[in-house]
Amino acid sequence: MHQAVTPDLFRVQQIRKGVLLIGIVVAVGVAGVSRTIGGHTPFHEYLEDFGLAMIAVCIVGRAWCSLYIGGRKKAEIVDLGPYSVSRNPLYLFSFIGAFGIGARTGSIALACAFLLIAVIVFRATVSREECWLRATFTNVYAAYEARTPRFWPDFSLWRDPEILDIRPGFFLTTLRDGLVFLLAVPVFESIEYAQTAGWIAALIQLP
Repeated sequence: MHQAVTPDLFRVQQIRKGVLLIGIVVAVGVAGVSRTIGGHTPFHEYLEDFGLAMIAVCIVGRAWCSLYIGGRKKAEIVDLGPYSVSRNPLYLFSFIGAFGIGARTGSIALACAFLLIAVIVFRATVSREECWLRATFTNVYAAYEARTPRFWPDFSLWRDPEILDIRPGFFLTTLRDGLVFLLAVPVFESIEYAQTAGWIAALIQLP
């Protein structure tokens, strides 16, 4: 039976989105008034390319997770596929995407800053979600929690069904949401162009 999301849990999720948005805006603002030490070095260019690859991994990974969790998150404990090796693979891929967004600036400092923001916000959200899951699924979730890492995957635990019931709508929604990460490409390219053209002054230098 589908379990309704409590008002408290819904409020936490909304706060998470708001705090995450504020953190991203602040980080983008810092990127706008900073430049990497040494300018466009080979490392700067490599980091940008690596960031794009991480964003691609994030988008594909989140969509993959949605094949297993779509429509089931609040109705049952999903413990197959990526959820057999990590309790929060969707968030794990979001961490990868957050690092990738920051890496698109060419600054390792900003890449770590974006990752730190995501980790702080999502860890707080996960803690509240876990409280709800413990109260809702009791012993079933307790057993799942005991054997499965919270974030970092343990691939020795991998389990997968022979047949998977897929909800295309959830997959497409997650894929669409993941494409938002690609906005990092035009945003930071525009900032670099504006700095080069002299429209924005780079006030600080970052590694």
